[in-house]
Amino acid sequence: MTIKRKYDKLPDYCQFEKNINILKNKWTIYIIRDIIIGKKYFSEFKEDKPELSNKILTQRLKELENNRIINKTTSEDETYYTLTDKGRRLQNIIYELAVFNIEESGYNPEEIKEIKKELKKLKCKKP
Repeated sequence: MTIKRKYDKLPDYCQFEKNINILKNKWTIYIIRDIIIGKKYFSEFKEDKPELSNKILTQRLKELENNRIINKTTSEDETYYTLTDKGRRLQNIIYELAVFNIEESGYNPEEIKEIKKELKKLKCKKP
């Protein structure tokens, strides 16, 4: 007789670990966040992150592309990045992380309310 355990229905731990390893890399969540809020060009990802080197940004974009989180589109005169369907599934996770960060960072309740209004841009809208 086989005993079914509750965790038998959970996703494969190795896949979970793989996904966490992708997201834990420095700058990765910021890049995804930037795409969510409308940035799409290489130079835009660096605008408020002067310490992010071109080499690291290139590596992170390539990792996200290889893991089907972002698409890279190249035309004659421009290259830009967008979220894939898989990448869009991260929107609410990133929104919740941002809210958690704001609530834990010592802002007063009125400031939190205003910041949350801005953070709504990160939240995925249902079709």
